[in-house]
Amino acid sequence: MYFVTICCQDMKCRFGKIENGEMIINYFGKIAFEEWQNLSERYPNIVLDVFQIMPNHIHGIISIENIGVAVRAGLAPAQSPTANDTVGATLAVAQNGNLCAQNDKAGASPAPTNDVAGYDRATARVAHTTVGNIVGAYKSLVSNQCLKMCKSQNEYMGKLWQRDYWDNIIRNEQEYQHIIEYIINNPKNWENDKFYS
Repeated sequence: MYFVTICCQDMKCRFGKIENGEMIINYFGKIAFEEWQNLSERYPNIVLDVFQIMPNHIHGIISIENIGVAVRAGLAPAQSPTANDTVGATLAVAQNGNLCAQNDKAGASPAPTNDVAGYDRATARVAHTTVGNIVGAYKSLVSNQCLKMCKSQNEYMGKLWQRDYWDNIIRNEQEYQHIIEYIINNPKNWENDKFYS
């Protein structure tokens, strides 16, 4: 499992703001939230665990599974934003049922197919899954969606993301629990966060 942090260029608050210890996402934040959730569809061999959209960065835990193992995270947002409601409380998502409830969108893996061509395509995509590929795809998808929105309103977006990202391998259960706690409580501790601006 990997603990990933991706920051906005110049630590600019692009995704919303913190009010009373809760993350309130804007339109860019909604895009960042939805594209993170969609990563497991793009990469069928990853499991997404807890993640948090913050004003100028995101945190998430990703697990890359073995090739040929059908995995699909049973994830649900603590409070999922909708098109009409871009205000979210703690936008943390967890596979652990103690942290949040299941929703109808979450579900088991689709049934295996006997379609050899389809399986080969899936295997080829899975074979090249790395944290770098996942983060690169995510950053690109979010940037493209945000850029479309800016262009439609004749606004200049500029560079959305910093060039790199941070990732740490989670080595044991204790470290995993510590990171989950950090991610979920990040909005409450925003003013003490090293990314606070």
